[in-house]
Amino acid sequence: MASLISPTAAATTQKPLTPPRSRITTTAAAANPTTSTARRNFLSLSAIALFLAPAAAEPAVAASDDEYVKETEEVISKVKSTITLDKTDPNVATAVAELRETSNSWVAKYRREKALLGRASFRDMYSALNAVSGHYISFGPTAPIPAKRRQRILEEMETAEKALLRGR
Repeated sequence: MASLISPTAAATTQKPLTPPRSRITTTAAAANPTTSTARRNFLSLSAIALFLAPAAAEPAVAASDDEYVKETEEVISKVKSTITLDKTDPNVATAVAELRETSNSWVAKYRREKALLGRASFRDMYSALNAVSGHYISFGPTAPIPAKRRQRILEEMETAEKALLRGR
């Protein structure tokens, strides 16, 4: 009767297969146990260094409040001069390209500053730069900004300037 056992019943009673070990690791570890310990220590330290490295290698943040004020005033003057250019001016495309580069670098630098996120000057500048960039991305660098949008941008620039003067 022992020969009448079904193949599925025999399969369920077998031991599960263990994954095969690498011959290289097994023989290297057996030949020199200090090598595997040294390798393990090296890998552990490397992993720790990788986690700590980004914190030490982050790009420089705003050095001071004075730097923020100075750079924000420069961006404000650049925005005002660019959006008030005449549509027929031959330098419009270059001025818009320079403005986009300046505004992108300003936003990239100060967007990560937690201390600046609540400031009125940052909020107004960010909003105005977003409106200007959005317009030129959508309609091209030579398209004039509509009067209503231009007025709102200029008002946001003025309030940002006032907030800067008050230290906000």
